Amino acid sequence: MKTVNFLAGATLALALSANATSASAHNVHADDHAPIGVMGDHAHKKGEFMISARVMHMEMSGNQIGTDEVSPDTIVTTVPNRFAGMPGQPPTLRIVPTEMRTDMVMLGAMYAPADAVTLMVMANYLEKEMDHVTYMGGMGTTVRGTFQTNPKALGDTKVAALVPLLGHPEAGSMDTDELTLKAGVSLPTGSTDQTAQILTPMGGTPTVRAPYMMQAGSGTFDLEPAITYKGRRGRIGFGAQASASIRLDDNKWGYAFGDAYEGTAWLSYRPAQWLSFSGRVKGRTMGQVEGIDPNIMGPVQTANPDFQGGERIDLIGGINLVGTHGPLAGHRLALEIGAPVYQDLNGPQMAGDWMLTLGYQKAF
Repeated sequence: MKTVNFLAGATLALALSANATSASAHNVHADDHAPIGVMGDHAHKKGEFMISARVMHMEMSGNQIGTDEVSPDTIVTTVPNRFAGMPGQPPTLRIVPTEMRTDMVMLGAMYAPADAVTLMVMANYLEKEMDHVTYMGGMGTTVRGTFQTNPKALGDTKVAALVPLLGHPEAGSMDTDELTLKAGVSLPTGSTDQTAQILTPMGGTPTVRAPYMMQAGSGTFDLEPAITYKGRRGRIGFGAQASASIRLDDNKWGYAFGDAYEGTAWLSYRPAQWLSFSGRVKGRTMGQVEGIDPNIMGPVQTANPDFQGGERIDLIGGINLVGTHGPLAGHRLALEIGAPVYQDLNGPQMAGDWMLTLGYQKAF
């Protein structure tokens, strides 16, 4: 509700800005940039500087094996525990995650030392919550209780150089074409040793290292290339981006997240200079975790590196706003809300539910 009220207030402010008396509107349009969930979509001219802030919220609920939904009772009676045979480890999984929420704050800056290159840096902070149900030790479906884990920490830092291959469109032009190459690297500044207190099948409440998906960082240096095409014909905008995250080595704990490849395409309509609406489709595939952290162990699917990654397709709708007159000229605000329409997961694994991105941008 707070996000909706904030967006409504910002929309009103920018609408008033668009209709304020002024000699002329600034040569900005709501669809100059890609939808707010697309990163590294544009370059700047020499000397330009831009700041950005994004708040992202993602939710997961239920579990899948492949494309099939699976209940907690089924998981604890049919899925083997990878660590069975070790002290205190039952033969099947006995702890099942049921819901997960992730909040991320991303702060970014871009600067163009020359027309031919724009430099970009982005830092982020993550907070994750996961709800679990614990079953009694041994076999069967008797529930012992529930618990929640809530790690929070700084994430990895992204740095990149953006190279405009088709140059820069003229300010105010109604017909544009841009092609931008991104050469990026992810730096392992995020935490990989977050801990959490759990409820075991025997009733204990030890503090252990949080599983892979609950860590804030990857612990690895990653290549993050991308190429983005973006165009506009009158009030219609369109674009596509292909990107990847390629792990260069294992981290200090002996594992690396799977390589990820993503493609997205969008279409937008601008009814007014200050306002546009967008629709986007995004596809993503990610591999399993390679290697294993010896400190991550337990009768829960999130401790198994094989139960990570998979394929997913999302449909996403957005609204994009920009001030065109007065003190709000050039200030951008955008929102995207989306949900998966297809998931094929290396499971059992938590399934995505929905996500939201709210962002602000201003170039100087």
